[in-house]
Amino acid sequence: MKCGIVGLPNVGKSTLFNCLSNAKAQSANFPFCTIEPNVGVVNVPDERLERLAELVNPQRVQPATVDIVDIAGLVRGASKGEGLGNQFLGNIRETNAIIHVLRCFDNDNITHVEGSVNPVRDKETIDMELCLKDLETVEKRLEKERKAAKVGNREAAAVADLLDRVKASLEEFRPARTVEMNEDESEILRQLQLLTAKPILYVCNVDESSAVTGNAYVDAVREAVRDENAEVLVLAAATEADITELDTYEERKMFLDEIGLTEPGVSRLIRSAYKLLSLQTYFTAGEKEVRAWTIPVGAKAPQAAGVIHTDFEKGFIRAEVISYEDYINYGSEVKVREAGKMRVEGKEYVVADGDIMHFRFNV
Repeated sequence: MKCGIVGLPNVGKSTLFNCLSNAKAQSANFPFCTIEPNVGVVNVPDERLERLAELVNPQRVQPATVDIVDIAGLVRGASKGEGLGNQFLGNIRETNAIIHVLRCFDNDNITHVEGSVNPVRDKETIDMELCLKDLETVEKRLEKERKAAKVGNREAAAVADLLDRVKASLEEFRPARTVEMNEDESEILRQLQLLTAKPILYVCNVDESSAVTGNAYVDAVREAVRDENAEVLVLAAATEADITELDTYEERKMFLDEIGLTEPGVSRLIRSAYKLLSLQTYFTAGEKEVRAWTIPVGAKAPQAAGVIHTDFEKGFIRAEVISYEDYINYGSEVKVREAGKMRVEGKEYVVADGDIMHFRFNV
């Protein structure tokens, strides 16, 4: 599961990516500095993992991770191949969700590809290019489904009805994710891999003085996306880059206190990206290792077991489950057992975010 960072050139994508991954992607003051997408495996900050580690005192601690991809900047005309258009759009198609970075700061020393700072216009530029590309995809499929519907194929008729609605939305440059649809229709749309159907998070890249409260640019972005059911996150990428250069926790804490933040913006961004991908965490806790495991929201116990090893899923017998709150309240697995708070769950158990689990299996 991957999140792609997109945006116009020079809006701070690579700077933000470097903060997230410490992969040190090249960043510079000219368009198309990033050509090949950079991929970073990013640890997901989770206070629950830290608290479990304090109680268990294991030999090692392993956080959950999420893949972040830094994709080349898009320009007007990308859907027709301008700039790195086709490559850029292909790279987005391979991701599961989008982090759209918008420039919301003034700085005469950093050029803007459109000549002025206007994040709403920039958003609309990328929306338009993605919608045009999706329109090509939808029209090809719609033609096929209409032919099948004419000869009495009811399933094709239902798909054509959905695609007609999506096409109408795209023609007005409104993303496919804004179209109302039921669960079956959502599944049909997922198979099409439309760019504008992917869940999205907007990141407003601001100057340091606006990192806490935002600014007029941010207000305009919030107004522009209010009907999209999308989160808007504010952070100062250049400031975040300064924070990552500091050596100690104390230095970083002092820096954050000075600008009025309780934690780095990238920590909030990583957690939001994890949520955007519809992922959640369960834990295993023992003397050798306390570990966070990543599963899709709604996963059942055998699926969760399979993340550790496929044999665990194949031979699943049962799961021993402790809620995170019970583990913290009682302070150890032994005390949880003594209190009768450990549950035994079967194959149909839907794993809750934060569960501490042991699996019994037989292959």
